[in-house]
Amino acid sequence: MTALRHIAVIDIGKTNAKVALVDLATSSEVTLRRVANVASADGPYPHHDVEALWAFILDSLAAIHREQRINAISITTHGATGVLVDAEGGLALPVLDYEFAGPDTLAQDYDAMRPPFAETGTPRLPAGLNIGAQLFWQQKLFPAEFARTAAILMYPQYWALRLTGVAANEVTSLGCHTDLWNPWQADFSSLVDKMDWRRLMAPVRPAKDRLGPILPALAQQTGLDPQTPVFCGLHDSNASLLPHLIADQPPFSVVSTGTWVVSMAVGGTKVVLDAARDTLVNVNALGDPVPSARFMGGREFSLLTDGKPQDWSDADVAAMLARKTLLLPSTQQGSGPYPRHAAQWLDAEDMTSAQRFVAISFYLALMTATCLELIGANGPTTVEGPFARNRLFTRMLAAATARIVIASEAATGTSIGAALLASDHGVVGSKGERTGPPDDPAWIDYVRSWRAAVDGSY
Repeated sequence: MTALRHIAVIDIGKTNAKVALVDLATSSEVTLRRVANVASADGPYPHHDVEALWAFILDSLAAIHREQRINAISITTHGATGVLVDAEGGLALPVLDYEFAGPDTLAQDYDAMRPPFAETGTPRLPAGLNIGAQLFWQQKLFPAEFARTAAILMYPQYWALRLTGVAANEVTSLGCHTDLWNPWQADFSSLVDKMDWRRLMAPVRPAKDRLGPILPALAQQTGLDPQTPVFCGLHDSNASLLPHLIADQPPFSVVSTGTWVVSMAVGGTKVVLDAARDTLVNVNALGDPVPSARFMGGREFSLLTDGKPQDWSDADVAAMLARKTLLLPSTQQGSGPYPRHAAQWLDAEDMTSAQRFVAISFYLALMTATCLELIGANGPTTVEGPFARNRLFTRMLAAATARIVIASEAATGTSIGAALLASDHGVVGSKGERTGPPDDPAWIDYVRSWRAAVDGSY
């Protein structure tokens, strides 16, 4: 069989949706199309506009294929999103936006049903961040619509269903703080059986499975070969991790950055995870449990900077280090290692906009270092996604962890990993600029000051 080379990756992030063309021969993105992913406020509750996303996906596939023949399609999406489909493959209910707080109205009832952290590795999270809470709320408030459900799918596999007509599920999304999966038993959790949801769960298949060729009508619409294979797909942070599982020698850690900053440790120090600080057990694409921690760092960056990087100088860095201007957590409360701590600036008078950007970047790095410490990370840390391009972030992360930090070269860290589902895994892992801990003691003094300011405050 001829090796597949050019893989179109559908990458639905919480903030942006993307379609990237990955060249597996060079392990690089050769094309990237992007659109804002905006939730809809109409209907019974805030939900994802899947029809607008679908139009973008098909238009992107057609446009990319006109420039470079697409050999296969893979899929990756954000987590905390389940889809209820009816017998015809349509939506039984809109795809709930996990930031909607509606499920919290039934929190007491749900908490009486959900499995313990020891069973699932899932911390109790607010709003719809636990898919089990979403499903519980939907079933209670919309019983007639829920009764029309023929299959419950995770979000990557919903798009796979639309492309192939084949319903499936997959462990990286099932195992991402859902309450639905027992990573130690590699099976659905006790909640699924208590709620009689097992009969609705689409079959679990490996992320690398070919679900089938693209549907004939879609091949005609996009110009793709009717035999173009579509792979099952996986959760976005686990897509970032996959190249390193294949090629890197443990111990190491990967920090996947986007709306969420997700830290994952492989082969690190064994620690007891603290569910109160948003640590969790992810399940990687090989089916193995992975200690993880996260905070909403990309959202915080956007709120703090209006989404715009700021020019800065070495003098700005020196000024912030000398003054020890600190931003303390958390701009986005309710998750992360300091979920109840209100954000606060210290010694921040008369900052320039450039100096403020420096301090914000330092804050994000120190939050990430805290996450890595909580999961027992060891060895080099590879940063994937937008934060890899922020030298302030990578340098402070190296200072705070006292370990090498590798800034991934990929513009979208998730796309390379998702494309690897279509390969024989003959691709190298950690490529990018390496940053060691700085020699200047001012960096370590800054780290100590920040940690002292937040110590015991979670």
